[in-house]
Amino acid sequence: MEHPKDLSPGTSAIVFLLLAGLLFLCVWSPSNPLLPFHEPNGSPKNYTGVEFLVKDELDLALEEASMPNKTVIIAVVNRAYVEQSVNAETTMLDLFLESFWVGEDTRALLEHLLLVTVDQTAYDRCMFKRLHCYRLVTEGVDFGEEKVYMSRDFVKMMWRRTLFLLDVLRRGYSFIFTDADVMWLRNPFAKLSLNGTEDIQISVDQFYGDPRPEHNLVNTGFYHIRSNNRTISLFEKWYSLNNSTWKKEQDVLIDLLRQGIVTQLHLRVRFLETRHFSGFCEDSRDVSSVTTVHANCCRHINAKVRDLTAVLRDWKRFKAAVTKYPNAAGNITMSFGWSPHSGCWNSWKP
Repeated sequence: MEHPKDLSPGTSAIVFLLLAGLLFLCVWSPSNPLLPFHEPNGSPKNYTGVEFLVKDELDLALEEASMPNKTVIIAVVNRAYVEQSVNAETTMLDLFLESFWVGEDTRALLEHLLLVTVDQTAYDRCMFKRLHCYRLVTEGVDFGEEKVYMSRDFVKMMWRRTLFLLDVLRRGYSFIFTDADVMWLRNPFAKLSLNGTEDIQISVDQFYGDPRPEHNLVNTGFYHIRSNNRTISLFEKWYSLNNSTWKKEQDVLIDLLRQGIVTQLHLRVRFLETRHFSGFCEDSRDVSSVTTVHANCCRHINAKVRDLTAVLRDWKRFKAAVTKYPNAAGNITMSFGWSPHSGCWNSWKP
């Protein structure tokens, strides 16, 4: 077998140049997926079109609980709300969840409830009940014990809640915020304006039918808010005042309303009638329309548990009577009355 003759120097040079040129085209071609092509301005072009966004635990929790329109229901609980005291028949959390079960068109809403827990015990109980849960950590603060109304720790916890809800708005989520001492007897979305014209729809302690913000004592225990630049600006202004006074956040919001914040930020605010969104401060007299019952004007958790237990008992009796005697529904409705809120009335005594 003959061996090929050695290539001449000129031929070797030509072969080398051809190979080098081919290598250059393969490596530096703009279509080469191995290297980014540099545009004239020097910025690398992204050919994949894929962005890798890191989502934190709150993002994931909101996403799981959200409705298709990025609306969630948010409640905040601590250990005192999930553990049963010696003198109580049940817990505040259990009453809250039971109201969704016995309410009208409310069971499916639990799929969109995000329970924000401020201590480990509350988080563990939430996970045990297989709800959507988020652990809100505040370094150096124990929010687990009962925070008596208007105590210093109570005020701190309310402001921490406000900061958290500002974070939710900034992430583009609208929400109903509800205290866990609010009983959901009917689906509130049926009574709320959902056409996008209202920025905030908020409950009041007493309803006077006056649309002017300065004439309403709002209650931050139940409200619906849309995420937009106006509401984010409101919460930023609101929270910025937390160090200027030892007032609770609700009182500071009332001050802002009286000072014209609605006009300044071009907010659209609706104050909810107590006929539909009632509380112990002012009962709804129309059981055929009542949507929520809030244990406001009450100082201690045990008193709230006692009186809200009576609320659910009254509601169940009403529903059972109407179901059994449908022809007498009108008379049953007219004669209905809530049990006295004696536990909460007595909670204010020394």
